[in-house]
Amino acid sequence: MVPLYIFLALCAGLIAWIATSSIRRRKKRQEIANQPFPKEWRNILRKNLSFFYKMPTDLQLQLKDKMKVFLSEKTFTGHQGQDITDEVKVTIAAQACLLLLNRNTDFYPFLQTIAIYPAAFITNRSSQDGSGVHQRDSRVILGESWNRGKVILSWKDSASGGADFEDGHNLVIHEFAHQLDGESGTNNGAPPLSKEQNYDKWSNTLSAEFEKLRQQAQRGEPTLIDKYGATNPAEFFAVTSEVFFERPKDLRNQHPELYQQFKQFYNVDPAGWDS
Repeated sequence: MVPLYIFLALCAGLIAWIATSSIRRRKKRQEIANQPFPKEWRNILRKNLSFFYKMPTDLQLQLKDKMKVFLSEKTFTGHQGQDITDEVKVTIAAQACLLLLNRNTDFYPFLQTIAIYPAAFITNRSSQDGSGVHQRDSRVILGESWNRGKVILSWKDSASGGADFEDGHNLVIHEFAHQLDGESGTNNGAPPLSKEQNYDKWSNTLSAEFEKLRQQAQRGEPTLIDKYGATNPAEFFAVTSEVFFERPKDLRNQHPELYQQFKQFYNVDPAGWDS
């Protein structure tokens, strides 16, 4: 049995190491953010990201700083012949970092790798039903977010999402919203909130809106929020995040309480960006 004084010393050492590592990480990130934003990256923003120049100038500058840190820490891998170019990385990073503006976050701390496919891809998974029978499920998908350090994206759909920022659909925002949701330890539509937000208010508002969407989907009614959001609370959070950034005025007008919760969570007000 380890003596108490040794155990306490080890704990103190661990706490000091964690604090020192955090300070070093913040310092390194600040050094990276202070580096010039490459001209080639600015050209990509102008060409591929229709939303960028609608944003207030201070948020444009903040987004570029966050992109530099994001791109220095995350690894991009190409699959099925997909090349990883600056265009690919910058286009995806700009949309992913949009979710980090004005927020005290850790740059998707559990994310290590972003796997890029040219277009939609097929996943094959094995499952076992209640009788013990193994089944193989094949699905064509555009993207996935894993809690084990990976996001998978179709480049075709990532690029089109950045080019058309008014249709309410954005693959990158969707999958990276799942990453934020997962920071709580599970994907359930309840990401970690800031101290200014109330968990009861968040839960009550999103639960009511989720149930409303589910009923509308059952009746076949047209909806602003994609009916895929009626699948479960995690998908509702991700789908609503897409609408919040891409059709903010419509969301504010049709679902004012929901818009307010997402405005507080993301700490931005995109409904006013082009006014």
